[in-house]
Amino acid sequence: MAGRRVATVFGGAGFIGRHVVQRFARAGFIVRVAGRDTEKAARLRTLGDVGQVVPVSASVTDEASAARAVVGAEVVVNLVGILFEKKPGDFTRIQAEGAGRVARLAAAAGASRLVHVSAIGADAGSESLYARSKAEGEDAVRAAFPAATILRPSVVFGPEDQFFNRFAALAAMLPVMPVVAGETRFQPVYVGDVADAVFAAATRADTMGRTYELGGPRAMSMRDVLRFVCEHAHRDRFMVDLPHGFVALQARLGEMLPTPPLTRDQLILLGRDNLVGEGALGLADLGIEAKAAEAIAPAYLARYRPGGQRQQGLAG
Repeated sequence: MAGRRVATVFGGAGFIGRHVVQRFARAGFIVRVAGRDTEKAARLRTLGDVGQVVPVSASVTDEASAARAVVGAEVVVNLVGILFEKKPGDFTRIQAEGAGRVARLAAAAGASRLVHVSAIGADAGSESLYARSKAEGEDAVRAAFPAATILRPSVVFGPEDQFFNRFAALAAMLPVMPVVAGETRFQPVYVGDVADAVFAAATRADTMGRTYELGGPRAMSMRDVLRFVCEHAHRDRFMVDLPHGFVALQARLGEMLPTPPLTRDQLILLGRDNLVGEGALGLADLGIEAKAAEAIAPAYLARYRPGGQRQQGLAG
């Protein structure tokens, strides 16, 4: 193993991370999967040869563990992000301060490449704590590691996503489809394309210091998303627009749950389109042809069709 290149992937056991780990393992890197859940990370060992994928206990909020995780790494990737706060200040601690910490420690350890995954909509002037913390994280990364490559994906889809799957589950359960922010537009991007973008950003010389926005080939309104999901789940559902006041109340109440279905901060985000900016560098600039949702999602949405789970079980 001596002399092999090392990549540390913070958040490597997550939805996007598993695909990123696979890309680096295929390229022959020793891949450290850095995160708090080492048991989950250990399941990724099968993505590489014996000893190639290594779970490492580390947190972007902890100086000592994060520092240990990047020692000797040529490439550092930070995929860590949250959609809601479990306690006040989590957005800042994880997405702003944590991002800066990883960048600073990667630079101190002598890493030659840093890829930081942010999000479309990162905005220091936003009313959303999520969007503001993402922008603060980008600024902190640039200050500590100027050559870092920043990637901003739109909503990411794939077999284990929390986007199409979430709405398909609702369609299978409810007699109608509730619509929130029906005209807000997204540019769903395939998780495999995001992983390819991370690898390209980490290995191509022309990506250093640049920012790329990642979106799929089609912009979809929320209403389009719901129709798409219902069509491929074979669920004929009437769309019901929910009043903003009612949704805001539900978001407030939902925040009392361990995993809220919608928060007030997310409701702010839903008031703004989530699209690749005009003139922004994107997947094509990384040599990646974006895959359409129509080519990927129907296969995994089939399990939400009437009798879908039973039929899959029989097929297996």
